[in-house]
Amino acid sequence: MTIGEVSEKYKISQTTLRYYEKVGVIPKVNRTKGGIRNYSDEDVKCLELALYMRNSGLSVSAIIEYIRLFREGDSTIPERVALLKQQRMLLLEQRREMDEALHRLNCKIESYEEEQSYPVHHGKRQDDVVKTSCRKARD
Repeated sequence: MTIGEVSEKYKISQTTLRYYEKVGVIPKVNRTKGGIRNYSDEDVKCLELALYMRNSGLSVSAIIEYIRLFREGDSTIPERVALLKQQRMLLLEQRREMDEALHRLNCKIESYEEEQSYPVHHGKRQDDVVKTSCRKARD
């Protein structure tokens, strides 16, 4: 496959593909006699793994480290597991932060919707009532 074909198939820019090759995220790609990159099935498998890891939140440097460890063989499995567990912790923290942001956003939407329906509730603005219920739900 040419770089254009790979770029189109995986929805990744040619610049990114060249960068991944340059920094070692994927192995050096063989070229045709005319100098055009010719991605083998193995190259594509490496790219798929890198894209999966990238979409899982791993940084480029973490992917490079993982690949380095992988190439060193099975003796590095514990280090690879540790790297993946560390990434899992980061993703769980990001999810917690996103859940909190979503909760706050939902509370704000609810407060606006309630305020439009019932502008005053027992002498308090509805926004204050909803804020209290959102705080209670979070606690």
